[in-house]
Amino acid sequence: MGTLGRAIYSVGFWIRETGQAIDRLGSRLQGGYYFQEQLSRHRTLMNVFDKAPVVDKDVFVAPSASIIGDVQVGRGSSIWYGCVLRGDVNSISVGSGTNIQDNSLVHVAKSNLSGKVLPTIIGDNVTVGHSAVIHGCTVEDEAFVGMGAILLDGVVVEKNAMVAAGALVRQNTRIPSGEVWAGNPAKFLRKLTSEEIAFISQSATNYTNLAQVHAAENSKSYDEIEFEKVLRKKFARKDEEYDSMLGVVREIPPELILPDNVLPDKAEKALKK
Repeated sequence: MGTLGRAIYSVGFWIRETGQAIDRLGSRLQGGYYFQEQLSRHRTLMNVFDKAPVVDKDVFVAPSASIIGDVQVGRGSSIWYGCVLRGDVNSISVGSGTNIQDNSLVHVAKSNLSGKVLPTIIGDNVTVGHSAVIHGCTVEDEAFVGMGAILLDGVVVEKNAMVAAGALVRQNTRIPSGEVWAGNPAKFLRKLTSEEIAFISQSATNYTNLAQVHAAENSKSYDEIEFEKVLRKKFARKDEEYDSMLGVVREIPPELILPDNVLPDKAEKALKK
């Protein structure tokens, strides 16, 4: 970024700081009421100078997630609550239909000891479990990274491979397709079954569907949230026997019904019909 670019960036920063100061003043004037606001003001997307995230319009980014710098996220992917994707000294690429679950961290390395550039590349329909750490590595299409797993610089997880929960994968390790690696340090555990490989794809699909529900919830205005609170209180579910004794028939409003693709039992019934 040149001198002019930095100057424009600084002016923009000052304007935003002034706006935040005014907002804080307004909050103080509201006294004991301002804390009741329920809408998040967290910045989910943030530049690092001229490096800006490129996120497809169909991606769900949770309000508490952070996508920073040179990061690309493909169609239908989801970045869940508390995640951080930080592309500052290198780039991050996330494919389509991939889910990076709550509190996971994705970062990059400028280079390793031999001078090799190490961006992070995550393919299509990948599942990254809660609180995983992926640093300067490649995770190919339809791979699975378990909860709390740590992948260090230069790791390659091939297509249809699985890293078990809590595993620590050392630098420059390659995990072949169709294998499960586990432990600290991670080592070959066994071959994946055909059912487990099918589960990896299904897991990605499930999270794509679930992300649509969360995206709809998070896009609601304050008034819509308050209205649904009233509905939920009015139509609170009671035990069926209790209702039958009272002769009560409860009809749930459409606003409180989840889509069929989120509830597997409802989806099966719909297919049978």
